[in-house]
Amino acid sequence: MKIAILGAGESGVGAALLAKAKGLDVFVSDMGQIKETYKAKLATAAIPFEEGRHSTERILGADELIKSPGIPEKAPIIQEAFKKEIPVISEIEFAGRYTQAKFIGITGTNGKTTTTLLTYHLLKNAGLNVGLAGNIGESLAEKVIEDKYEYYVLELSSFQLDNMYQFKAHIAVLMNITPDHLDRYGYSMEKYAASKMRIAQNMTGADFFVYNADDENIARAFQPKAFAGVAVPFSLSNAEASKVYFDGGKIRVNEKFYQGSVDTSTSSLIGKHNQYNTMAAVTVAKLMGVADAEIEKALETFQNAAHRLQPVGVAKEVTYINDSKATNVEAVWYALEGIKQPIIWIAGGVDKGNDYSTLQELAREKVKVLVCLGKDNEKLKQAFGKVVPIIAETTSIEYAVRLSRSLSTPGDVVLLSPACASFDLFNNYEHRGQRFKEAVEKIVLKK
Repeated sequence: MKIAILGAGESGVGAALLAKAKGLDVFVSDMGQIKETYKAKLATAAIPFEEGRHSTERILGADELIKSPGIPEKAPIIQEAFKKEIPVISEIEFAGRYTQAKFIGITGTNGKTTTTLLTYHLLKNAGLNVGLAGNIGESLAEKVIEDKYEYYVLELSSFQLDNMYQFKAHIAVLMNITPDHLDRYGYSMEKYAASKMRIAQNMTGADFFVYNADDENIARAFQPKAFAGVAVPFSLSNAEASKVYFDGGKIRVNEKFYQGSVDTSTSSLIGKHNQYNTMAAVTVAKLMGVADAEIEKALETFQNAAHRLQPVGVAKEVTYINDSKATNVEAVWYALEGIKQPIIWIAGGVDKGNDYSTLQELAREKVKVLVCLGKDNEKLKQAFGKVVPIIAETTSIEYAVRLSRSLSTPGDVVLLSPACASFDLFNNYEHRGQRFKEAVEKIVLKK
């Protein structure tokens, strides 16, 4: 069987290594330049590859294509494959063929990374034989070569779900559906929601679909009557209609055979969005048989990923928080909602068609200064000019931090939560977050 892999990043190289290990005829093609670390992996495994071009004839001579999530279906080479009726699948779909492990799949517009990391942390600390992979930055396919885990916790993006067909999760988690990446879905929320709902495909009566019952878009997209698995809704606002809910500082789980009451008071996660994330992760842990006391102990030791409401320092009673991963309005809303102190808010970058009106009430209540960090800040200034007392703008993150320090008073929070993509000034959101952290350490913490 001939396999062509498009894209030589983490997922593509992982798929190539798995295909080679299974004795398949594999070829890797990337229109861009391949990182040296990935070239070395391919060369060591004697896998042929090309960069800077697509050899159409060789690619379309394959029996199946494995596509990087970053390649849109409108790409000419993908359209040619469709015309020739060559199956196009994702790395996750491919890897799923070669393991008997059970999958815990987690998706959502916001919160999926935190929920994935927390779920993995809870299960691992309980002693389960569990691996972590997917959109979190680790290739499932490469892990499946050794296949030493009984369970895999997978963060899944809509782009990965689009090319998954036979894949089935034992537990599927859907956090929320809000507008994002609509350019990949014909600017249709219905199509985007349908992509997210693929997380629950192929389920049987022995599988569980854990979902946010407070999310209107999920309510519209989910069809319970056509669903074969066990639905486990969680909610902050409607305990009667959900199986999992907050009661004071405790999460109550009322799913049959999986009862629980988990105290979350020792968790370091802040904000309403993290209450949702924690409910979802705790629900998975209960469905996997983890005891309440074990969950509570693990919640106390959890550290979230970088760039997600990550405290990076405190100086003169002012806290600096890196939330560079907040690249859309919904994520920023959760950040502003979760912080109770006065905020100096650093935002801006490449606008993705944002509607800032949903942030205005919170900004009026909590934000004392808005520092616009971007090349084009007009939309931010128009949205918040009559809402926030002080607005400044810059293209220097060092100046943004220095200005924030000078305008802060004890008890304030300086929050980098951009609501925008980073590509006008930075390589990606990680680069932006790292530069913010370095500026805080250099300008603030060493003073």
